[in-house]
Amino acid sequence: MIGAFWSLLGIISGAFLAAQAPINAQLARGLGLPIAAAAFSFLSGAIVLGAVTFAVMRIQEISLDLKAPPPWLFVAGGILGGSYVTISTILIPRLGAAAVMAFLVAGQLLAGMLLDRIGFLGMAMREISFGRVAGAVLLVTGALLVRLT
Repeated sequence: MIGAFWSLLGIISGAFLAAQAPINAQLARGLGLPIAAAAFSFLSGAIVLGAVTFAVMRIQEISLDLKAPPPWLFVAGGILGGSYVTISTILIPRLGAAAVMAFLVAGQLLAGMLLDRIGFLGMAMREISFGRVAGAVLLVTGALLVRLT
């Protein structure tokens, strides 16, 4: 039952991404600059997450250890996320939401397989099996079919 909850949460998160991209594309059209839309998207998200972080810290009576993580970890995720949001915002009007989401999922799967294989940042290492390669090929093929049809 717990596994089903986490799977459903992953599906909901993917749906959020699918909705976020056209919202940001519409914001970019209104502002006249895709990178500005991405910046406002991140700014609003940072404000909300900052408030939630502060509330959770107060409720749980904990503090953050800002000295523990290496400094690059504080910016790497933001740079990657900002790039994702900006590129998606640019692509949505050109390719459509379904094609962009298909390519994003294909890219996530391929990168995920590589990160699993090398055990990136201490993740459990997983071999690239025939089944994983077949799944990736099918997913990339599906993404191309979504785009070309």
